[in-house]
Amino acid sequence: MHDGIEVERRGKPAAVVCTEPFMKSAREMARALGIPHYPFAVVAHPFGSATSTERYKRAEEALPQVLEILARRASLAS
Repeated sequence: MHDGIEVERRGKPAAVVCTEPFMKSAREMARALGIPHYPFAVVAHPFGSATSTERYKRAEEALPQVLEILARRASLAS
């Protein structure tokens, strides 16, 4: 989360992927870092213990969210 906002502050669009249980913490961190409405791509939890097949499926599900976030952030940066 913090890294995504720091990349944004340096003028590059970024997309942060977060699992569902960590969304509250991610939103609080975004608010504390001054971007309270920072968008996240959300994937199912858990990710770390998921199989390779499950991770691939979650990545496929996250891709449209990531692309939308990057497109929006890029338009804001220009």
